Amino acid sequence: MEKGKRETVTRYRRVVVKLSGRAIAGAAEFGFDSNALEHLAREIIAVRQSGVEVAIVVGGGNLFRGNQSDRWGIDRVEADNIGMLSTVINSLLLRGKLTALGEDNLRVMTAVPVPAVAEPYIRLRAVHLLEKGATVILACGNGQPFLTTDYPAVQRALELNADAVLAAKDGVDGVYDSDPKINPGARLFSHLSYDEVISRGLRVMDQSAFILARDFGMPLHIFDIEQRGAMTAICRGEHRGTVISSSPEKSEEFGNEVLASPAESTA
Repeated sequence: MEKGKRETVTRYRRVVVKLSGRAIAGAAEFGFDSNALEHLAREIIAVRQSGVEVAIVVGGGNLFRGNQSDRWGIDRVEADNIGMLSTVINSLLLRGKLTALGEDNLRVMTAVPVPAVAEPYIRLRAVHLLEKGATVILACGNGQPFLTTDYPAVQRALELNADAVLAAKDGVDGVYDSDPKINPGARLFSHLSYDEVISRGLRVMDQSAFILARDFGMPLHIFDIEQRGAMTAICRGEHRGTVISSSPEKSEEFGNEVLASPAESTA
């Protein structure tokens, strides 16, 4: 496809992608991986080329986690501030890679002012940039301690009038009835309602973020970022991972309960 040419997609007009810092680390627990970074950048470019407006909330867990304040013997608020700055590093790295791959309409916006390297997050400004075709990378969460970046991902999606949150997971292709890394027989859910997630005690994202999504009916797509083309497929209306919404879809292909165990679903 020629640069600047966009396909027409009918399912979603605008999405917020939640990327963890862990996705940038690749196979390692901390730090950066150039192959993982390039994969993420190319997946984002593919979504943009499909005609979807994209905002990205980036985590910083590959560099520093605020919930490890006790380990370092520092105040939790101080630790969360360090974690927020870690998201700036990841955002600049992602912008740099996207630029290197030919994208030129990119903005990094931060909830905590860092004017030398990024612009402050202003909701109407962000909406305007998205409408003009920019990819907007959102750093520093919402600027408040005691929250993971899950919460601002949902918050920003609501503020920016996004159609859905695409919550990228690392090596896990949706929501299971138990941990698939421990239980080989764990079953993958195709569609779930918010109430089902709560009643089953399923771990999807930070609880405060999930409740916010439920209260405002923001659809959540939980999928494996390592699966090439998954984000673009979701935006086109194809099924990937687990969809969580107010009224979960029912189809002959997937049903409303489960798809298969990991061994069956990855054949």
